Amino acid sequence: MFEEFSKSLLRSGIIEAKDGNKDSARRYLDRALTNTTSPDLMCEAWYWMGMVTDEHVEKRKAFENCLAYDLHHARARRELAILDGKLKREDIVDPNQLPPASDEIRKASADRFMCPKCGGRMIFAPDGQTLICEYCARTQGLESVNQEAEEKDFIINAATVRGHSKPQRQQIFHCNGCGAEYILPPTKLSKTCSYCGSAHVIKLDNERELLAPAGIVPFTINQKQAAQFLIQWVAENKVKPEKKVNMPRGLYLPIWTFDIGGEVDYVGERVDHEDVDNLFKNYREKKVVRVNDRYPVLVNDMPIPASRKIAERMTRLLSTYQLNEIKPYDPRYLSNWPAEVYDIPMANASLDARGQVFKTMKRELPDKVFPVKLISSSSASMLVESFKLVLLPVWLTKIFVNDSENILLINGQNGAAQGEINKPEEKNSTGLLGWLDDILGD
Repeated sequence: MFEEFSKSLLRSGIIEAKDGNKDSARRYLDRALTNTTSPDLMCEAWYWMGMVTDEHVEKRKAFENCLAYDLHHARARRELAILDGKLKREDIVDPNQLPPASDEIRKASADRFMCPKCGGRMIFAPDGQTLICEYCARTQGLESVNQEAEEKDFIINAATVRGHSKPQRQQIFHCNGCGAEYILPPTKLSKTCSYCGSAHVIKLDNERELLAPAGIVPFTINQKQAAQFLIQWVAENKVKPEKKVNMPRGLYLPIWTFDIGGEVDYVGERVDHEDVDNLFKNYREKKVVRVNDRYPVLVNDMPIPASRKIAERMTRLLSTYQLNEIKPYDPRYLSNWPAEVYDIPMANASLDARGQVFKTMKRELPDKVFPVKLISSSSASMLVESFKLVLLPVWLTKIFVNDSENILLINGQNGAAQGEINKPEEKNSTGLLGWLDDILGD
């Protein structure tokens, strides 16, 4: 009875708040808070109390009280982010009615990396931590080597157009070395000037529509080492290329990583035994008990490809990376290395991550909740908490077998290779490595 009365008071308070009658709304909400003990009602009442309160300290207190009852209350977290200056109200969009993408060319700024000693081009050496001048061999370490990449709040970014968009506008920038002007496809993040050879990396930090990378796994193997891993893979898989195999080319490919928490709701049955003692005999009676419970979810850095081009192959290669070695993004890592921008929006990728985690949980849950026999489960209480956009190093080449082009990916961190080639059931593999004799030269 009291809960129904409290619900009525809460509804009236929300109606008054939406009509702009703040004083009236506060009276209804205050009475609702006084008359209820329901955590759900108190959570919602405190949220709306924050929405109709103008005083900054009281507004913050109301939203924090709301989060005390539901830590993942998206609207309260969003309002606190606005109070903290992490989110602008004008940047919040309706994900069901996103603004149309502009087809104009976007002016972009870019970092250029030159040697402070001789003015030569600085390039990133595939040792995971150093820039080196091509001319005077001066080296420069990267300060971020021993730091960790920062996670970004999923709720805040999902509220903006950044969380739902992908690159669609071409980019134009001027080379700071020779003044040449370049127009880049929307998916390119770095460019080497064709005239003066300067390495440039596009800045995305101030871009309203796109998310900038938060982390990177640097290259730690060079092209010659990648070629050796390629030869090893060809030999192990008894592949006989029909054409010359080109040296692998290195590039950075984007992935999303998500931290997923919350709980999986499940319904099951457990068999209990109860001792029965009566006048005639003693025995144990079997009793089936219905169980409604939750199992906690805690997944860190669930990787999802951020590019559709080779998403299937990249998915299989992801398990070979040591993601605990992700470094904070620094554009110097990309000096003289091509890098791709994501074309799968963060919001779309988060659904894949959530779905994959739930699929794994469904498979493992029967063992985790034993002796409860699982009947059904739900992902309604699972939450994506944070995310990162990360660039991974990949060496890529193509192998022609059976009149088809096959892409081979090599992990630029440790040399693990991934490729699928349909071979005839019986084929003479004599002289197998002869097809690759010239790939390493001298």
